[in-house]
Amino acid sequence: MDDLFANDPAMLTESELAERIAYHNRKYWEEGEPEISDEDYDALVRALTALNPAHPILAEVQAPVVASAGKVLHDPPMLSLDKAYSLPEVLSWARKFARTEDEPLLIQPKYDGISAGWDGKVLSTRGDGFEGEDITAKVPLIELEHEKGTMPLAKCGFSARGEIVIREDDFREIYSHVKGKSGRPYKNSRNAVAGMMGLKEIGEMLRQGAKLTLVDYGLHSWQCPLAELSDRWNEFVQKIESLPYPMDGIVVKLADAAYADSLGNTAHHPRGAIAFKFSGVRKTSILRSVEWSFGKNCLTPVANIDPIDISGTTIRRATLHNLQNVLERDIQIGDELVIERAGDVIPYVVSSTPGENRKPCVITECPCCGATLVRDLPELRCVNPDCRETQLQRLLAAVRNIGIERLGEPNLRRMMTTLQVRTVRDIFRLTKDDILKLEGFQDTSAENLLAEIAKARTTPDWQILASLNIKGIGPNIAKGILSEYTLEELRQLSYEQLASIKGIGPERASALQEELRTQADSLKELLECVQIQQTKGAVNTKLPTICFTGKMPEKRSYYQKLAQERGYQPVDAVTADLALLVAMDPQENSSKLQKARKGGIPIVSLTEWLQ
Repeated sequence: MDDLFANDPAMLTESELAERIAYHNRKYWEEGEPEISDEDYDALVRALTALNPAHPILAEVQAPVVASAGKVLHDPPMLSLDKAYSLPEVLSWARKFARTEDEPLLIQPKYDGISAGWDGKVLSTRGDGFEGEDITAKVPLIELEHEKGTMPLAKCGFSARGEIVIREDDFREIYSHVKGKSGRPYKNSRNAVAGMMGLKEIGEMLRQGAKLTLVDYGLHSWQCPLAELSDRWNEFVQKIESLPYPMDGIVVKLADAAYADSLGNTAHHPRGAIAFKFSGVRKTSILRSVEWSFGKNCLTPVANIDPIDISGTTIRRATLHNLQNVLERDIQIGDELVIERAGDVIPYVVSSTPGENRKPCVITECPCCGATLVRDLPELRCVNPDCRETQLQRLLAAVRNIGIERLGEPNLRRMMTTLQVRTVRDIFRLTKDDILKLEGFQDTSAENLLAEIAKARTTPDWQILASLNIKGIGPNIAKGILSEYTLEELRQLSYEQLASIKGIGPERASALQEELRTQADSLKELLECVQIQQTKGAVNTKLPTICFTGKMPEKRSYYQKLAQERGYQPVDAVTADLALLVAMDPQENSSKLQKARKGGIPIVSLTEWLQ
């Protein structure tokens, strides 16, 4: 079958696609030895659907081969769900069957396990939806997670329908020493579940402490009106991905069960529900190296991976967020990563599977200055005050906080090298002749930069405080502090007084007191270069508001934090006084975008905003 792996699915004929799908169905369901990822399998299904949506193999309901005690009839049937690979496809399905924009929907995880039903005495697989296999003999291995509580399945006297899985924490803690029929540990939780379902005797599994979980489909569920689904989609993705189960998507159902039932079923799936598959925006790749890039106060890990294609874009790099994320997931070079690119920016790592030849990727010495790095979770930091890269990133953050937008990283790097610039004060002292010494500057560009620097000489006091790069004190916090105290008053406050300021607390108070002391001379020199606009007592101290909409690559809190660091107040709703709406796709027609357009509120794409 190797020849079937060579071609792009879009280049295959209908018969070739059907042959390949049949082969992989057999490898996955009957033999329990899949040869391709779910993402690649779904690509085959989508390609065949595009050529012939009525092909018989697409309507087949697949089920694992299990050691069975006989057949069990399902009433009502346990059908598969129709699939979608993008949010627009989900919305298209919902609008087809929703009676109004207020139609309530249920959002649930799509677990990656084996569907099963329990009637209080008999446990059975889904099978073809109408008739499943009796696997009651496996009950001693299984714990039920249900709205009524968590309990051994054998002690549960009520019925339940759900998915047999191995929780991620159980797989980490238990299955490192549980061996299958081959005598080797299971590679992943899906294979472990399928392997145990195929055993005629489970005594050896019980002896090794193996455990399975039947998680009821209704245990984790959120309701949302259709009108809000697009705006809240990222919220639901985050909630679902935080759950401790193997999952490969999201299930969206009509919440009105009676109405959903009235829509009936096709031969394959109910019309009142759909499954969004993560494979529409995800692919697997191998981690080849990790680059630790410098930020204002930490080093950020970036994964270099084997090239993969997601939605027509070749991906070679993905963010790993921070040190804590790498440590908690035990990510190492050589591991297989699942990469998601949900929009136009920042591909990121969803999950990882240990590779055969692994190498740690966390560094201990600064790649710039060689100093020993400090693990200040969740971050990895270089605390050497003379480190050039750390100085550069802190200076970059400072000039942005103070409002000099034209000075990007390349020009600041040239200034540090050519003009020996080290502080914001040094920038305020630059002349036109100084700037013309820098590569790429001519008369006009030098004058434009000087004009922006001159404009920044008149600045609010909170921008000065934010430019000091004190950990935890961004523009938003700085403005709150200086609405109560002047800069001079702030420098005289005790630790206890600082800690009592709203939003500060002990940790920030300690950092604030220490930095105000150590940077006293620098602050004095900086204040001599600028004209301060005092915040305390000002008539209007309100920050400009910003709102985000659409499913974005990072968690919403990530972008809100960036906005706060730049002097915005993040909000969740579009109102008349909103300063800016940032959309994953400004061309979409979500309720927030419609409201912003109607109110004349500026709208930018996430890519534009990040740039």
